[in-house]
Amino acid sequence: MDARTKILNAASALFLEGGGDALSVRGISKRAGLSTIGIYSHFQGKQGILDALYIEGFNLVREAMDVIPDGKANKEQVLEACLGYLNVGEKYEAHYRLIFGESDAGYQPSIEAIAARDSAFAKLVRVAGSYLSENASATERRQIALDIWAIVHGYVSISHHMVFTDDINLDWKSMALRVVAVQLDAIDIAEITNAKHQ
Repeated sequence: MDARTKILNAASALFLEGGGDALSVRGISKRAGLSTIGIYSHFQGKQGILDALYIEGFNLVREAMDVIPDGKANKEQVLEACLGYLNVGEKYEAHYRLIFGESDAGYQPSIEAIAARDSAFAKLVRVAGSYLSENASATERRQIALDIWAIVHGYVSISHHMVFTDDINLDWKSMALRVVAVQLDAIDIAEITNAKHQ
C-alpha cells in the first residue's frame, strides 16, 4: 500500500471515530505509521487530506451510478445505479459522511472538490432524468434526481445513525430500492395519464 493510500485510510478511520475534530496531521501520521513530514509531502495539511477524501467520495458516488448508457433508462438500470450509490454509502462511510455534511466546521472544499461534487450531481440528474420521456424539461429531470437522491441519501444516513438495538436486522438497501421503485412507478402512471389527456 502506498503512503498516500495509508494516509487517506488513516484519515477515514479517524474521521469515523471522532468526526472532523479527530483529524490532525499528528493523529493521521501516527495512525498511518508515517512522519508528519511524509504527510505534508503528499498533502497540504488537514485541508488537503479533507479535499482528497471529499473528491474521492464524490468520484466513488459518480462512478457507482455509471450503469446507464446514453438514451432512455429502464427501471432496472435506475435501480442498479441507486444500488451502486447505496453500496458506496455502506462501504465508504467516512467518505460519505464527510461529503454530506459531517466535516470539520472550518473545512471549505477547493475548486477541484466542488467540481467533483457538481460532476456527481450532474451524473445523478442524467441517470434519474433519463427515466423520463424525451420531452421532459431540465427542471423535471432535476426534480426527479432530487426525489431519488432524497430517498437513497435518507436511507444511507439513517443506517449510519442507527439508534435501534442490534437485534433489529433491517435491510436498508432493499428498503430504499423498494421506495425508489414506487417513485418510478408513480412516474410511469403520471406519464400514461398525461398521454391519455393529450
